[in-house]
Amino acid sequence: MAGQADSKGPTGPICEVIAIDGPAASGKGTLARKLAHIFDFAHLDTGTLYRAVGLAVIARGHDPSDAADAEAAARALKLEDTQKPEIRGDEAAQAASKVAVIPGVRAALLDFQRQFAANPPGGKAGAVLDGRDIGTVICPDATSKLYVTASVEARAERRWKELRSRGIESTVPAVLADLKERDARDSQRTVAPLSVASGAFVLDTSGMTPDEVLAKAVDYIELCRSAL
Repeated sequence: MAGQADSKGPTGPICEVIAIDGPAASGKGTLARKLAHIFDFAHLDTGTLYRAVGLAVIARGHDPSDAADAEAAARALKLEDTQKPEIRGDEAAQAASKVAVIPGVRAALLDFQRQFAANPPGGKAGAVLDGRDIGTVICPDATSKLYVTASVEARAERRWKELRSRGIESTVPAVLADLKERDARDSQRTVAPLSVASGAFVLDTSGMTPDEVLAKAVDYIELCRSAL
């Protein structure tokens, strides 16, 4: 269960932590999974926490924008709730963007994420966390911090292809409009807005292949490790 966070608690990593932030469909999740595999680290897609909270509110017949309902769902969240198939659906994505602007939800999930980073499951020597505020709020003292981005047009094309591969009907203009709306919510929210963390390596993936992105990220992380 996600406990209530102590915003004044320690934030420095007890083990090695790779923090990856960026907007939707930038490729940060794919990169995070690959890095976790390469370095044999535990991986947490923090966006699934908010998706799970949003879906839990919807399942109760309530609006994800309702602070009281969303906060209650966040406090009751379990890691296994993030592994449901519907987590990857568009409804979950929209709900996540709504609950993520609620301060009480973010507070309820803060300690959950920090504990994962400090004590990776499976006895792993490190953790890779990806989301919107990992390097700025959750793990500001992470060993390596990356900000993965791409043009909104490139991201819309990627998301549209992803949806099509899953049999979900959509259009590029519709996906583009959705991403612009989500970007605005993420960057303009009053609590932990999406931004580039201090000292983060900015990686624009617009014209890069996945292999090129991975190679640049690994080079940067190895450079950070050599400086420890």
